Amino acid sequence: MKLMSFQAMRYWGPLLLMLSLTSLVHSQAYPEKTVKLIVSLAPGGGVDYFGRLIAPKLSEIIGQAVVVENRPGGATNIAADYVAHAIPDGHTLLLSSVTTYAINPSLFKTLTYDPVKDFSPIGLAATFQFLLVCNADFQVDSVAKFVSFAKANPKKISFGSSGPGSPHQLTMELFAKRANIDLVHVPYKGAGPAVLDLISGQIPVMFLDVATALPHIKSGRIRALASASLKRSDLLPATPTISESGFPNFEASSWLGLVAPAKTPQPVIQKLNSALNRILAEPEVIARLSGVGAEPTTGTPQAFATYQASELQKWGEIIKSSNITPD
Repeated sequence: MKLMSFQAMRYWGPLLLMLSLTSLVHSQAYPEKTVKLIVSLAPGGGVDYFGRLIAPKLSEIIGQAVVVENRPGGATNIAADYVAHAIPDGHTLLLSSVTTYAINPSLFKTLTYDPVKDFSPIGLAATFQFLLVCNADFQVDSVAKFVSFAKANPKKISFGSSGPGSPHQLTMELFAKRANIDLVHVPYKGAGPAVLDLISGQIPVMFLDVATALPHIKSGRIRALASASLKRSDLLPATPTISESGFPNFEASSWLGLVAPAKTPQPVIQKLNSALNRILAEPEVIARLSGVGAEPTTGTPQAFATYQASELQKWGEIIKSSNITPD
């Protein structure tokens, strides 16, 4: 056996060394052509906004054109499948949300990609704060009063979301379990229609991201009861967090992450991670993200992988315990 192992080493060793050197050379030459930044949602939303914000800056740093390509549909699964099966050379990247990386694996019975095995994490890019908001005429003005009212009226209070399995729904389901209240979910085809019904009073409460909620809060058409983040929103400093309102350590948000296909060379991943962190530290980027209620999040690929694992577990448990389906 020892002789065979030695012979095998003599045969395969040079080949493995050559492949390793070839990979290193390609990594050092990266990027060799235009980089495609695949965005999982349609133009105009938060993911697209972020992609178009960082693409020209990434291009400047890596020295090649970075082109944003929207591939919406399938609850972000179309874009994820495309990148999961792309050549793992760093020239095709995926910018997507918590939906792709932590919700869909539990929401859908079958997927054509694995959010962990099929991607190499580059970095967690940004988090978007959620607010617990209500109609201006709803008879509560705090989390405590909302919980008391809901307990006195089980299954009589409805809440809206942008659709089944959306972060809006899951955040409310998570809160309802913590608060031990029983609410009725009303799914909509997008956040827009849900907000219209919230303003008109057809539904009294829901969770919304700060950017969507803020104009209506300023106009007085809806009210913010609390932030779902661990710290208050800079745009609404007087609004307490849910954690401050009797539910310690409650935290939920929407977030974006950047990944490449699995088996992308680590030198390429590290180069992209370094570039992403540089971009997220720029004052202009921080200011523009803060203006839409988002917070840039720098860190390592390993930190992103750890965070994703915790989110997979958290939302998987909520989806299972609440019997949530995509239909």
